[in-house]
Amino acid sequence: MSWESVIGLEVHVQLSTRSKIFSGSATAFGAEPNTQANAVDIALPGVLPVMNREAAVMAVKFGLAVNATVNQRSVFARKNYFYPDLPKGYQISQYEIPIVGPGYLDIEVDGEILRVGITRAHLEEDAGKSLHEDFHGMTGIDLNRAGTPLLEVVSEPDMRSAAQAVAYLRKMHTLVRYLGICDGNMQEGSFRCDANVSVRRAGDDRLGTRTELKNINSFRFVEKAINFEIERQVEVIEGGGSVVQETRLYDPDRDETRSMRGKEQAHDYRYFPDPDLPPLVIDDDFVEASRRAMPELPDAKRRRFVESYGLREADADMLVTDRPVADYFEAVCAATAADARTAANWVNGDVAAALNRDGIDMTAIPVPAEHVGRLLDRIADGTISGKIAKDVFSTMWSSGDDPDSIIESRGLKQISDAGAIEQIVDAVLADSAAQVEQYRAGNQKVVGFLVGQVMKRSEGKANPKQVNEILRRKLDA
Repeated sequence: MSWESVIGLEVHVQLSTRSKIFSGSATAFGAEPNTQANAVDIALPGVLPVMNREAAVMAVKFGLAVNATVNQRSVFARKNYFYPDLPKGYQISQYEIPIVGPGYLDIEVDGEILRVGITRAHLEEDAGKSLHEDFHGMTGIDLNRAGTPLLEVVSEPDMRSAAQAVAYLRKMHTLVRYLGICDGNMQEGSFRCDANVSVRRAGDDRLGTRTELKNINSFRFVEKAINFEIERQVEVIEGGGSVVQETRLYDPDRDETRSMRGKEQAHDYRYFPDPDLPPLVIDDDFVEASRRAMPELPDAKRRRFVESYGLREADADMLVTDRPVADYFEAVCAATAADARTAANWVNGDVAAALNRDGIDMTAIPVPAEHVGRLLDRIADGTISGKIAKDVFSTMWSSGDDPDSIIESRGLKQISDAGAIEQIVDAVLADSAAQVEQYRAGNQKVVGFLVGQVMKRSEGKANPKQVNEILRRKLDA
């Protein structure tokens, strides 16, 4: 019998507030251990938490973006468990009444739209970090991260493949960066997820026993971990065993999941309302102010790029994945008379390739959008050819100079004078009698060779369109 996998994700979104959720400590990444943890963070006796208003603003924005219910009254609870990097012996989280209730996110996989339900999104504080690598035989505790605000987004078990799970995670990653509530840096742990995976016989409505794959921090590893776990569970059941409800870790070096600990139930955490924090109450004005501050979201931007700029769906998809890239594209369009499709080809092509080559993102690009726009104008008005434009762009990237000064200083202006091109063509034809005879005998392919010879003699400056026209006129004479 065939098997069906059932997958739900819990995504931990680290909110981009400057201070922690219940204290004034900084949240900047990379500080020396324990230099960003104050009396509240390390749970000294007598200290009291104070709610960070900006964390609530960010949570409400997210709720609005995923078409969710925003609960204008939510409650903080104590989630009790004992780890060395959890100073209080409990985590302040939300349980029965989270700030964001049911919503959904639409994803596209293999040309089909899947609506993934979002059960809830709740605010909570992060724990510290245990450091094992730098202490031989010991563990170091860094509490800088303790108290950093998180929004935990819990999906319904609506996904049926690792590919769908990755599509959902990517869509979520794009969304939180558009909203400006998270930097999305997976390497630094700002965006990570737990995957709940179970399998069942095809056609069976009952859910199988699930395992939780903990703290996976890359899209590739999410897909590999889920696929491995699906295969493992099927093998266990077909071998006569039973899947154990547990938390497992994914080992990317061995491409396998390993048992970490038994999976707790909600009652194991002994949730109860935090007596030090009153209910979080937000009014209509708060919600409306958050709504007005919302940016244009990726799906709306994609539709506008297709409808207003005439872009293909695939080009629009690439542009809107990253908000700074989409903004850069629009800035290029505003700076050029060239058509938007040409601008999209350059941003998705040469610009993206240079960013990938140098390992930087759009926020650090050394070439202003206005310079790219001017470069496209120089192609359109015949000042340079498309081939030379790529060389000019390379110089723009390394020098920061504008395209006009580069073209002028390097003498790159395209030769568009028909008489000058005709002289070069005549010289090439005189030196290529054999190829001319081949053409007149029906071999059309030699035209490419002859064009190449003309371009070589003109040092790439001859207008390619004129070269082709003059060559064919003379060959057909």
